[in-house]
Amino acid sequence: MAQDNIIDGKAFAADLRGRVGQAVAGLKRDHGLTPGLAVVLVGENPASKVYVRNKAVQTGEAGMNSFEHKLPLETTQADLLALVAKLNADPAVHGILVQLPLPDQISDHAVINAIDPAKDVDGFHVINAGRLMTGAKGAEAPLVPCTPLGCLMLLKDRLGDLAGQRAVVVGRSNIVGKPMAQLLIQESCTVTVAHSRTRDLPGVCREADILVAAVGRPQMVKADWVKPGATVIDVGINRIEGEGGKSRLVGDVDAAAREVAGAITPVPGGVGPMTIACLLANTVTAACRQHGIEPPKL
Repeated sequence: MAQDNIIDGKAFAADLRGRVGQAVAGLKRDHGLTPGLAVVLVGENPASKVYVRNKAVQTGEAGMNSFEHKLPLETTQADLLALVAKLNADPAVHGILVQLPLPDQISDHAVINAIDPAKDVDGFHVINAGRLMTGAKGAEAPLVPCTPLGCLMLLKDRLGDLAGQRAVVVGRSNIVGKPMAQLLIQESCTVTVAHSRTRDLPGVCREADILVAAVGRPQMVKADWVKPGATVIDVGINRIEGEGGKSRLVGDVDAAAREVAGAITPVPGGVGPMTIACLLANTVTAACRQHGIEPPKL
């Protein structure tokens, strides 16, 4: 497949972060407002530590305030909820993100839904999920989960109007699959949500003009599952053992699909960089709404 059919998420994310930086500069200049993002990490999960560090760096580069809270693995749910309540009440904090997964003694659901929905820049609170489901607009518009929001941006940049496209989302998680389906429905796509128990999953995938793979299984979607010319968004980031015992990152879609797809996101360098960029964009949106300012179109 020609290189120009690779969807360069890394470049798009860099451009989005640049637009976020310009918006932040405008908020400081015109309103004396500096958006602030608080990130909470419980424990020492290596992947989470790297992710949190990257978030802090990119938040600072965009001109925003970054507040990091690193808590020990044995932190109780009550202590974490107390910190969330403190951040909810802090006017300098406009976005709150509690890094998942949390230790076994803490309920993800309880913590996520303790976050003020107006500061829920991950978009996981039930109120934001409900607003996304019902297509709420204006002041009631939801904060949208970052990864599906990034996927939608890449699709619209590549394809323009998505109306009438047949879309298949493989994966039904609350983090990617379900919100991705809702976003595509709002773009007037005809959407199927498929999963591991879908009958004739390869056949269902072959019907898709837009195929979004978000299952967390390395190279599960084979090239012959892809309709020739389809646009493929590969959300998966899986580490597998490569040659000489060295690990490498692969997606949920087999690399051979590049020869079939009309456009495809690579792994790495596709959807991954979009997640943090959209987190920064959500923080700007949240800050604006909390101060009665019209959010910029990023």
